[in-house]
Amino acid sequence: MKIKPIAKINKIIKVPPDKSISHRAVIISSLARGKTLIKPFLRSDDTRATIDCLKKLGVGVKFLGKISVLIRGTGLYFPKKKKVTLNAGESGTTMRILTGILCAQKFAVDFKAAAALNKRPMGRVVWPLTKMNANFMNRSQRAKDIYPPLLIRPSKRIKAGKFKLKIASAQVKSALIFASLYADKITTIKEPYRSRDHTERMLKLFKAPIAIKKGVIHSKSAANLKSPRKIFIPSDFSSAAFFIVLGLILKNSKLTIKDVNINPSRAGLLRVLKRMGAKIKIINKKNNYEPYADIEVKSSKLKAVEVKPSEIPAMIDEIPILCVAACFAKGKTTVWGVKELKVKETDRIKAIKTNLKAAGGKVSAGTCGGRTSSSRDWFISVRGPAKFKSAKFLSFSDHRTAMSAIILGVASGKSSIIDDTTCINKSFPEFKSLLKSLY
Repeated sequence: MKIKPIAKINKIIKVPPDKSISHRAVIISSLARGKTLIKPFLRSDDTRATIDCLKKLGVGVKFLGKISVLIRGTGLYFPKKKKVTLNAGESGTTMRILTGILCAQKFAVDFKAAAALNKRPMGRVVWPLTKMNANFMNRSQRAKDIYPPLLIRPSKRIKAGKFKLKIASAQVKSALIFASLYADKITTIKEPYRSRDHTERMLKLFKAPIAIKKGVIHSKSAANLKSPRKIFIPSDFSSAAFFIVLGLILKNSKLTIKDVNINPSRAGLLRVLKRMGAKIKIINKKNNYEPYADIEVKSSKLKAVEVKPSEIPAMIDEIPILCVAACFAKGKTTVWGVKELKVKETDRIKAIKTNLKAAGGKVSAGTCGGRTSSSRDWFISVRGPAKFKSAKFLSFSDHRTAMSAIILGVASGKSSIIDDTTCINKSFPEFKSLLKSLY
């Protein structure tokens, strides 16, 4: 794709529905008997993988037009008696959070994935679920972790557990919460830092027995879930983030993004950008099971900041685009505690370094803290403002890497190219057409 610079923008736009919430909406709706209408719903490669899995499990799925989906739930137990083969594609969310439900079913599951997901670690989900008496007969083990495919056999009884997680991961937390719906007693989960809480919020919407007390999640078995019948999904904050940053770093620009999810456990990027001097206004706020609002951004003179490890869970997917913003900020921005980026769709630390340097950015990364390699974390530092040049960007087959590189190219004032953009369909199929509308 050829990337042409944009001089300035002044527009009102809307980005697609939230991907994380779309996954959870269809999964939780499938566990409640009866019909649930979800509108709007994100139709992307990742959410399609979740839908395909649910269909094979016996859930009724009907698309109504381009933005709605009707789910006919089966209850907590899917109506299958024989072994089922599922494929999560490249969706880590699909595999990790569905596994928490599948381990409690009365049939075996052969859970496969596409090549890229086969390289992503699953031990962080498998090991704690095993402590809950989940029965994994894994066939692809390596020295330090477990990787797909996963073979899950029925468990005689799911046991409650007490978990103090070492990593703040919404996917791991969600898998444990889902498994707890089938457990014998109360399961408690404590995270080192708060991660996105979309699962907890939506389960409460479905009247699940879940509570959060002093930062600890308490969840227990549910006889049934009660559907709210209709679910509205706000626009995806992670998708909006690319355009939020674009509006800030282009001169003489103003951009308003409609109906964006502003869940505090998700919108950490906003807090960091405001510290950098960003002109951001939250307007027309609405409180639903998820808060959402219009986000108005204006051209800003950004300054460098430090980002603490405790801030990362609320903005883990936005680190690549934050580093783009840092290229336009005055001074050295350092982001601490980003080890998790190395096990995303690609090694995003490597991808960030490669693309920022290709455009003339000054960036470094390395390990920090800990006495052993396994206990050390990572940091990324970016010094700005950069002296930009035309670049040949690499997507590394990673949607967020690709979109961040494109935004960097658009705002750099230099013509650039990127090798591949098909990966963008994983989360934001409309990205290129929306960007084109800004010229």
